[in-house]
Amino acid sequence: MSTIAAKPAAKTIRAARSGAEYLAAIKEDGRHVYFDGGVVEDVTTHPAFKGAAKSIAHLFDVAADPVNAELMTYPSPKTGAPVWRCYEVPKTSADLAARRLMSARWAEETFGLMGRTPDHVAGFLAGYASKPSVFAEHGKQFADNVVRYYEHARDENLYLSYAIVPPQIDRSKPAHKQSDPTLHAGVVKERDDGIILKGAQQLATGAAFSDAVYISCIHPLTPGDEAYAFAVAVPCNAPGLKIYTRRPYASTASSSFDYPLSTRFDEIDALLVLDDVFVPWENVFCHRNLALCRDQWWRTPSHSYGNHQAQVRYAAKLRFLMGLTKRLCEITGIDAMPPVQIQLGEMAAFATIVDSMVRAEETEATIDPDGTVWPSKQALYAVMSLQGEINPRLNNTLRELAGGSIIMLPSSEKDYENPATAADIERYIASPGFSSKERVAILKLVWDFIGTEFAGRHEQYEKFYGGASFLVKQNMARAYDFAGATKLVERAMKLPAD
Repeated sequence: MSTIAAKPAAKTIRAARSGAEYLAAIKEDGRHVYFDGGVVEDVTTHPAFKGAAKSIAHLFDVAADPVNAELMTYPSPKTGAPVWRCYEVPKTSADLAARRLMSARWAEETFGLMGRTPDHVAGFLAGYASKPSVFAEHGKQFADNVVRYYEHARDENLYLSYAIVPPQIDRSKPAHKQSDPTLHAGVVKERDDGIILKGAQQLATGAAFSDAVYISCIHPLTPGDEAYAFAVAVPCNAPGLKIYTRRPYASTASSSFDYPLSTRFDEIDALLVLDDVFVPWENVFCHRNLALCRDQWWRTPSHSYGNHQAQVRYAAKLRFLMGLTKRLCEITGIDAMPPVQIQLGEMAAFATIVDSMVRAEETEATIDPDGTVWPSKQALYAVMSLQGEINPRLNNTLRELAGGSIIMLPSSEKDYENPATAADIERYIASPGFSSKERVAILKLVWDFIGTEFAGRHEQYEKFYGGASFLVKQNMARAYDFAGATKLVERAMKLPAD
């Protein structure tokens, strides 16, 4: 009797990670997030954290939606499963553009108000993995470790935050000369199976919600600081890791109607305290090495990829700002006034410059000898250098156009629920073509964008997200083609006399 061989089962390709899977992974996982003097047992349900957690989970769902598969994901080179496109190492300008489009979609889901979404640190990891030779110069194991961890993060669609700045205790002294050698995060012990870290590091934006955190130092280190020259990846629920958040703005927000942005998009900055945190050797990418700790940022495209994402996000935020300003002018009846048109035109010019420079990072990109594409540093650092000046200028214009409208608002949504107050509010706080509640909702958006604590944090964030302005402008000076510019001067000096 003949037999028919069974066909091998088709390989199941796992879908990209969903928002529900993400929330389940960070729910009561043992992480120590401190707020109001205690530990937050569950950041996915706590009133001060749940809005942001839900917004981040939504990003996972956007990427996992089959409709968005080509935009948001690409096949893992290792497994074939769909993974986030932000982890892709670009080999062409088109690849870099694809990363931009993915980040732009995520940025528009949060209106550009969440800067440290999962695509940010993913860019840094992709930059490291594109240049394992930089790590191999100091030990093959570091190159192997960084590539292995990158592939793990990519294939599991992990959300990483980072903490790469020492705490502001005494900036006049290097890390090893602080009053206590364990104030700045550093290596205090080596073991056969890994290292022990102790101290603090900031500014761990999003650490309360991320799967893991990349901890290193981007500040210049000096001889004697070797213990602080490290780079590691640590799960956010690692024993001894403490996440001290600033006060989430959602904690005092009365409702999502009254604080539509604060309640949803506060990614929450944090101080990390490492209380004898153990890191296995396989998750160590730099160890007591001043040169490698510096070179990871500048001899790989990590800084360029991470900040390319940041500029894509900022461009989306400016589009939201422009839409908000336009709608404000419509509801207050000043939209067609020539002076207002001039102000709108100036704002639009700045927004267009930022958007165009982001695209120039692709069109003027360079390809290194390894075939890896680097965004144009001139275009990148041009925006970063001026962002701290552009942002307050545009916000101030919005503030001028708003006038007293954002101050004279109903105390809360409840004023519409009481017939005794609703009639007056609907009569006197209204606009032609807009209901009273619609007008108020728009103005509440404006106030949350430029007037609340959430808004104040964003003003500070945009000013310093790339570091102190003088450091960013030094990067711009290093990136600019001064050699080409001075050649023009030399030519001018050689012009023949009349």
